Amino acid sequence: MTALAALLADGRRLHLQHGPIDMIVEAWGAPAAVAAAYRRAAARFDTLLQELVDELQALRSAAARPVRGPVAQAMAAAAAPFRPAFVTPMAAVAGAGADAVLAALTAGGGIDRAYVNNGGDIALHLAPGARLTCAIAARPGLPDRVTVTTADPVRGIATSGWRGRSQSLGIADAVTVLAPTAAMADAAATMIANAVDLPGHPGVTRRPARAVKADSDLGDLPVTVAVGPLTAAEADAALAAGAAAAEGFRARGLIVAAALFLGGRARLVGPIPLSLPEPARA
Repeated sequence: MTALAALLADGRRLHLQHGPIDMIVEAWGAPAAVAAAYRRAAARFDTLLQELVDELQALRSAAARPVRGPVAQAMAAAAAPFRPAFVTPMAAVAGAGADAVLAALTAGGGIDRAYVNNGGDIALHLAPGARLTCAIAARPGLPDRVTVTTADPVRGIATSGWRGRSQSLGIADAVTVLAPTAAMADAAATMIANAVDLPGHPGVTRRPARAVKADSDLGDLPVTVAVGPLTAAEADAALAAGAAAAEGFRARGLIVAAALFLGGRARLVGPIPLSLPEPARA
């Protein structure tokens, strides 16, 4: 299977797909600069999956093992600050991939703003004075937009939780993190989502990770597969545990802000002014 790169029907966004990796890329600038940027992004994406496959054994290990490729090294660097808690470099795979494609996209200059969305984990480029508004994974009716400006120390947004495509040790519906890079946001979202938990709660169903997904990097650790009804107090207690972890990561400079969601309730950590989507125009 070869990597695919094609403009979407709107003519503005580039779709990159190869095996399990699926990215949407959009850039703003002069047409010639954008076209050149998309060619660079596609060329960088072409080898990304094989680079990860070549080092997959080390990337799935919770032990700090040496890796060679730049994306693998970015993944390992993003995971390292969270040890000794269990974490593998795979916690940052989507974010690190987005960062790598964004770096290639913007290498030639002429791009005012851009994003690379790798399955919901987003790398951002903002020239001076630029801003982007991004949707996050909130429940319907909750604020689900965040605007990032050039002045903000945020160039990565990532989301994790037990309802998403990745496995989680916790019970968060979603945790969205803003961080200096997408790789950092990705790893931190994983760890904060793990911390949103009610250990031993009878309404939470867990199974060994490998029993749910045979090639899981989490091995036999119990991952959440169902969460029954929670009282408001229980949801708040789980969110408080996650928020405490997020505050600790923020104090260490690993994240800028986080939004935690569980059972229709939310906790915000750091400067993350959320807003509701604007009403659709008639």
